[in-house]
Amino acid sequence: MTPSFGTRLRSAMDERGPLCVGIDPHASLLGSWGLGDDIAGLERFTYTVVEALADTVAVFKPQAAFFERFGSRGIAVLERATADLRAAGGLVVMDAKRGDIGSTMAAYAETFLRKDSPLFSDALTVSPYLGYGSLKPAVDLARESGAGLFVLALTSNPEGAEVQRAVREDGRTIGATMLAHLAEENAGETPLGSFGAVVGATLGDLSSFDLDINGPLLAPGIGAQGATPADLPVVFGDAVRNVVPNVSRGVLRAGPDASALRDAATRYADEIRAAVAG
Repeated sequence: MTPSFGTRLRSAMDERGPLCVGIDPHASLLGSWGLGDDIAGLERFTYTVVEALADTVAVFKPQAAFFERFGSRGIAVLERATADLRAAGGLVVMDAKRGDIGSTMAAYAETFLRKDSPLFSDALTVSPYLGYGSLKPAVDLARESGAGLFVLALTSNPEGAEVQRAVREDGRTIGATMLAHLAEENAGETPLGSFGAVVGATLGDLSSFDLDINGPLLAPGIGAQGATPADLPVVFGDAVRNVVPNVSRGVLRAGPDASALRDAATRYADEIRAAVAG
């Protein structure tokens, strides 16, 4: 029986360090590597990152949109990268932010969470803003497949606050409601539940929110967006050990040299480990 995503995630971060590297091949980054904004550039960029980091970094977060924009050939690159990363022991969190209802949500879930899918990933980012219950097909399939979800809860973009910090009739914010749902999903799981939240590392003191959901907290914002590893204990408090800090450009800008990519990833992992242990 496949260990749960939460179990595999805890093991990977303990062994390889608490770092998630985003794989975001947007046009400006391809250009900074001296690559064209075309399928050849996408392939060179993606496979260089995979070959340099797949056996040393705990978690990878490919941004699906940057592959989808190249059509079927871009999806083929994403399929191969996903398979190669997982084969080397890395965990893949597919950043697709899917969210819909009924059979459509089920189809999205099957794309990324069904074990025989060419895009099967260890976890998937999802949007709950058609109601948390709309995610049920993804929750159910993730449980069946031993995969996980990361639900958008308190995101780092300024626009997110108008929805996520809106107050319900019961006095609780929408973001806090999503965290409470996830705590229910993870109740009793050890060493860590498989249903996590996306919580921005740039948000400052979040002590008014209960981040103790017994699950992982995917934290974008370190590096180019301004947050640092030292910010993590301030933002996440007692839940900091369950944080999966995501760094994208801060690592990727070190390319295309493979050793420079490895050095950048190692530096961030070491800084994060020190800050979390602090």
